[in-house]
Amino acid sequence: MTIQTAVPPELALDFALAVILSSDAPLLMLDGSLAVLAASSSFCRAFQIDPANVNGRQMSELGSGEWDVPQLDSLLKATASGFAEVSGYEMRLQGADRPVRDLVVNAHKVDYPGATGTTTVRILLSVADVTEARNSERQKDDLVREKAILLQELQHRVANSLQIIASVLMQSARKVQSEESRGHLFDAHNRVMSVAALQRQLAASSLEDVVLRSYLADLCRSIGASMIHDRSLVSLDVKVDESIVKADVSISLGLVVTELVINALKHAFPGQRSGKISVHYASDGSEWTLSVIDDGVGMPAESENVRAGLGTSIVKALAAQIDATISVTDAAPGTRVALCHSASVSIQKPASEVAPV
Repeated sequence: MTIQTAVPPELALDFALAVILSSDAPLLMLDGSLAVLAASSSFCRAFQIDPANVNGRQMSELGSGEWDVPQLDSLLKATASGFAEVSGYEMRLQGADRPVRDLVVNAHKVDYPGATGTTTVRILLSVADVTEARNSERQKDDLVREKAILLQELQHRVANSLQIIASVLMQSARKVQSEESRGHLFDAHNRVMSVAALQRQLAASSLEDVVLRSYLADLCRSIGASMIHDRSLVSLDVKVDESIVKADVSISLGLVVTELVINALKHAFPGQRSGKISVHYASDGSEWTLSVIDDGVGMPAESENVRAGLGTSIVKALAAQIDATISVTDAAPGTRVALCHSASVSIQKPASEVAPV
């Protein structure tokens, strides 16, 4: 840039030098050959440089040689030639017996008109010490990574513990004489195994975002492997769009799917009845719907005295957590249970695809 001043040209440069010398910011003025013409007192204090030995020295000679940075030297020469400007250049300054400092350097060419029509080239250079900010960022990144590792380890340990609990429940179910007690123990075993499957999926996924298609497909594959003994009679498939949800939302959705699929496997196909269970999830803008549909015997008649079980209570509680409404309708044949939510949860556009499990 060219400085246009109301003062005589020969005084403009002296005025600029005086401003730099009195500045509270770390500033340097260099000539076209990168020799120091002036250094602010704050620059000398910040980088422990003797003010008496600054003027006339090359910038690369300042201090004990820590400013001899080839890339910075090249950038400053390009700036002096008018080919570039140094803007937000980050460098690490390593002085003798001094800690490393993170700096942000900016440099601009300034042309001062001379009295005889000539132009004097000067470079105004500012330095910002961002060491503390960068250290804080690195510490934050380290803490985030450490938290991620600990959370993944916790998820693995929880999944392993659930597998052990499930094994104990299965052994107990085989030993008890009461059919009712055995049924309750088998139900508990199936729920524990499904929660363990949820944990495995979360451990393998992102800590922040979960892709629902693969997540629910793998979950239902695990449920089917543990509860569907004859695949020729009952099939289980998943149709999910490309939605991505937060990890806490995926946990609630996974638990809902687990309860509804287990419920359908227990009640929709009595005896040797064959059938199909489908898990659907679709989002449209800020709305999403999760459905579990079977083509089984359907809901009991209203006249029958049916008491809501533990699974129903769990699904209601989970739906309340994610502000979803529950609807149960006749699928003709079978039953459709749907959770609908109008607030924004997923963030990807739907692209339905069936994933058999």
